[in-house]
Amino acid sequence: MAPHHLPFYLAPGSGTDTLMVVMGIFLIGTLLWVGTLYWKLHSLPERMAHKSQKLQFEFVAVLGLISLFTHMHIFWIAGLLLALVDIPDFGTPLRSIADSVEKIADATPGQEGEPVEAGPEPAPAGMQEPAKKEPSHV
Repeated sequence: MAPHHLPFYLAPGSGTDTLMVVMGIFLIGTLLWVGTLYWKLHSLPERMAHKSQKLQFEFVAVLGLISLFTHMHIFWIAGLLLALVDIPDFGTPLRSIADSVEKIADATPGQEGEPVEAGPEPAPAGMQEPAKKEPSHV
């Protein structure tokens, strides 16, 4: 009858539905965009913790994986909070102290040009040490 009077969004008699093809391409593009946005948001705590210590980064990464596979958002929130908190580095100062103490313990008198300190001289064999007085308890 009069197909030239039909609106553009109705499929012509040839069988090609242009609007359905355009909407299909739009739907695929939107799904890819939303998926990329989801992955970027999901990896946010790991990217934040990447600058911190190795142990903290590993905890955040494990929490992110648990939240991904269990769909429990509390693990993702815990990972985000852990990534936001700076855990102080106690290991480096303690390691430095331990290294210094080890160097001091390994140093023996007389090595590397160090002067030998003379201790108290022993008493000659014929002399006895003077008797020490006991303190009175009165």
